[in-house]
Formats: sequence, C-alpha cells, structure tokens
Amino acid sequence: MKKVLIITYYWPPSGGAGVQRWLKFTKYLREYGWEPIIYTPENPESPNNDSSLQKDIPKDLTVIKTKIWEPYTFYKVFIGQKKDQKINAAFLTESKKPKKFEKAAVWIRGNFFIPDARKFWVKPSIKFLSDYLRRNPIEAVISTGPPHSMHLIALGLKKKLNIPWMADFRDPWTNIDFYSKLMLTPMADHKHKRLELEVLNKADVVACVGQTWLDELEELWKKGKNAEGNDSKFRFISNGYDPDDFTQEKMEMDRKFSIVYVGTLDKSRNPDILWKTLSGIAKKSAMFAADLQIKLVGKTDIAVTEDIENNGLLPYMEKTPYLTHAEVTEVQKKSQVLLLLINNTPNAMGITTGKLFEYLAAERPILCIGPNGGDADKILTETKGGLISGYEDSQTLEANIMYFYNKYKSGDLPSESVNIEKYSRKMLTGEVAEVLNIISDGNKANRGI
Repeated sequence: MKKVLIITYYWPPSGGAGVQRWLKFTKYLREYGWEPIIYTPENPESPNNDSSLQKDIPKDLTVIKTKIWEPYTFYKVFIGQKKDQKINAAFLTESKKPKKFEKAAVWIRGNFFIPDARKFWVKPSIKFLSDYLRRNPIEAVISTGPPHSMHLIALGLKKKLNIPWMADFRDPWTNIDFYSKLMLTPMADHKHKRLELEVLNKADVVACVGQTWLDELEELWKKGKNAEGNDSKFRFISNGYDPDDFTQEKMEMDRKFSIVYVGTLDKSRNPDILWKTLSGIAKKSAMFAADLQIKLVGKTDIAVTEDIENNGLLPYMEKTPYLTHAEVTEVQKKSQVLLLLINNTPNAMGITTGKLFEYLAAERPILCIGPNGGDADKILTETKGGLISGYEDSQTLEANIMYFYNKYKSGDLPSESVNIEKYSRKMLTGEVAEVLNIISDGNKANRGI
C-alpha cells in the first residue's frame, strides 16, 4: 500500500470545521490503496475539543506529533484575555467590552506573523520530517490550510526531497474574507503574496473546496512570474458529508417552527435582514410568533445577539455555545429548517461551507441568504436542497420563510434533496486517491522507475 503524509494543524481531539475534511479523507483512504500518515502539533491552540471525532480515526493509524510554539500566551495577555480562554476565529467577539489593545494586536499578527501565528513551527517541522522521511519513505505529501504555514512545511519538504505534493486550500490565502482587516503594510502584503505564489508554483497539484476559489487561485498563479506546471494541476475536490454520521433512525422533529443555524456566527455572517424580516412577520401574525423558534448552535458574535434583541426576537432565541459533531447531526435532523448564511464579503461567490453538505445529508430544507449565482446557490439548485435570497432581498426572503412555514403547518415539510451521493466523503476520497496516483506515478516516471 502506498503511503501519503498529511500535514494538518487540526486533528482530534481538536473539534470544529477545520478537522472534518482530512479526518474523513483519512478514514477512507485505505480503501483506495493509500496508507495515510498524519503530522500534527502535540499542543495546538484549538477552538474546541470534540471526543466524538475519535471514532473516525482508522485503527493503527500513524500519527506523528511534535510540540509547537505559538505566541498566543503573549497575545492573550496583550488583549486582556485569560490564559485558559480560547482564541476565536474570524475576529469574533462574544463580549460587549472590547479587549484592550485588540486593534494593535491584529496589526502585529498581520505584519509580523506571516502567513500566520504557526510560522514558528515551519522550520523545526521541515527538519524533523526530512529526517523522518529519509528513514520512512513515502509516495506523496498533502498539506491543508489554513493555517497556511502547513503549506510552507510541505514546500520545504518539496525543495529538500522532491516528494510529490498536493496543496489543499480549505479557504483562500490572500483572497480570504478577513485579509483586508489585517492592516498589512505594503511589505507584509508583498510577502504574503510571494509565499502564496511560491506554494502555487511548487505544488504538483493545487486542490480547493470550491470551483470559484480554485479559479481565483489559478488566476493568481497565471499572473505570477515563472508559473510552473500546467492548468491541470488545479483540482476541485468538494467538501461533503459522511454517510456514517447520518445513520440514526428517524428523529422526532422539533415541535416548533425551528430555524436552526449551526457553526460560528460572526459579524460577516450576521443576517440583519433575517432578524428584521422575522420580526415583521411575527408582528403581523400571532400564530407565526407562537410557532417561531430560533436556534443558534456555536459561538455567536455579540453584534448578532444585539441585532436579535433590537428586533424583539430574544424570546424566540435558544443559544447553545458548543456541541460535539455527533450531537450537532442530531440537532440538524430534528430541525424544521436549517439556516445557511454565506458571508457578505468580496469572496462570497465561492463560499460553500462544510455545513452545507451536512445540511443536505440531514434531509431538512435549507433557508439560505447569500449571493445569487454563487457556488452555494448552484449546489442548492442542483440538489433541490433549499431556497436562497440575496443579502438585501427581503421580499424573496419573506416568501421563502412563509413557503417553509406553510408547509410546516400542513405537516408537509420534508427535504426535497436529490443527487447528493456525489458529495459523500467516501466517494470524494476516491478523487483524492486519483490525484495521488497521478502525481506519484508521474514522479516515478521522471526518475526512470
């Protein structure tokens, strides 16, 4: 069986969205003739822990861990945060009181920790893995980011050992939605872009979770100097769902008209138009108000909670800070409607969050607010999984809500999703294996083997 090294910052017991993609691919890779080996930090700064994910780790899997030093201890002191508090992603804050020196901390993070705060793990990891791989040969390397420091580790191995390499982007690098908030100097911006282009150049394959984002990465590569390889090195490998997570017997549905959001809800995803629309419908219809329930599962920015309160919706809100992945799938299957929010940011057209596919697998209708014609819209249309309205289109949003509500009242609110099997993690792992076969066989041919 051929061996592949997977370099990932996120791995169980860490929880959250960043773990899912490569945990699930690892689960199924052996079925396609590849033995995965995981390289991950021993002591990461993870947003949450989730013991329920341990069941997906293959038996006797080799997991290599080394210690990482990250500047978060100093960062927490600098912004007035307690040592045991978790660092929130996407500039999310759950407190009305702003952290002291937070703006200065963001500037330092953006301009000194390039590409991210895990940069100090890059050189030690290249040295450690170079020695390890000389003793334990493999056929390919995969790096997955963010954090994009993982790509720099793989880049170092590529330069030293010339091992076939696939760089997997779960999110963009310089096109990520919060890049403009990093307050970068021209020099720092140039360094980010130089490193990004070097990764795009040196990787044998560049994979991405969305077609639009992949096209953007390819365009960056074409515009860069000395583009290496050819267009075929860019591969769209979608996120998906694991059928094993949705084998539960039919759940007892929420009795109320529950609109459920699962995941981190930061400012860029705050659907103020939804809160206004729900408030307006509730004021017009006492029956709707009596049935309404808003469930938020995950960390929620204070701006979202304030918007809900300002629109008089607090009595309808149920907030749960965190659930394990196993618990989340149960919540999704019990929901009347699942809420999908696409960040209202410049890269919105390419956003297809991992939860979209789990929503589809939960077999509940999806209420989406996002860009018409974007990647998420195309998937919803293809699968008939839900209805979408634009960020400012309150008329369509209200019509979509009332369509689902009337179906709920008549007892006829099933999911109408079709053709979702191609988004099965098991099938998608076959696409990963196909790429690995191509680059590993090509490397043998180049070496005359």
